[in-house]
Amino acid sequence: MVDHHTKGHRQRMRERLLSKGAETLTELEILEMLLFAGQPRGDTKPLAKSLMRQFGSLAAVLRAPVQRLAEQRGLGDASISALKLVDAASLNLAHSDIHNRPVLTSWGAVKHYCINRLAHEPIEYLIMLCLDNRNRLIAEETLSKGTVDQTPVYVREVINAALKHHAQAVILVHNHPSGETTPSSADIEMTEELQRALSLVTVDLHDHLIVAGTQCISFKSLGHL
Repeated sequence: MVDHHTKGHRQRMRERLLSKGAETLTELEILEMLLFAGQPRGDTKPLAKSLMRQFGSLAAVLRAPVQRLAEQRGLGDASISALKLVDAASLNLAHSDIHNRPVLTSWGAVKHYCINRLAHEPIEYLIMLCLDNRNRLIAEETLSKGTVDQTPVYVREVINAALKHHAQAVILVHNHPSGETTPSSADIEMTEELQRALSLVTVDLHDHLIVAGTQCISFKSLGHL
């Protein structure tokens, strides 16, 4: 009786998705359906609720490290694989919106990609988006990763990465896991130093973005570039 009810519930959710669209589903319902892939039988709603309580949002569940997901009771390898596959597909889709396109005319897409890429990382990352002479994205380089409140930056590595990809211009991006949107004095000094160093090899620093939660702050818009 329980299995029959669960099967009927799953079928009704699939029919609703296909007939009315994914926009009619809540984050909890989307997560519940994603867990179908790893749990062919049984009710996945209790596990979905538990994950939402633990991580706070669907995006945070998808971006959570594998080891943290593995600690959750009832979440096996098949379910974790399904979640990480959706996470990878989402990031790939966001990246495709800006790859080989003039990023300065797709600024909203650039910010959207950076938020998807870094918003839920538990430690600081510094990445660099490399652009060609038409301001199209040609490569992305992870320059460093650090702790919850800092990441080491080495000027030589930034220069080498820009030259390796034959970049004409770059955009630096780093995240603040704390959610703080204001650039620190160290952030500003580092940006100025990198701008000077990049100019010596005729590479423009178009901007430096800070991702803090669901916000993406531009150094240029703040007058720091």
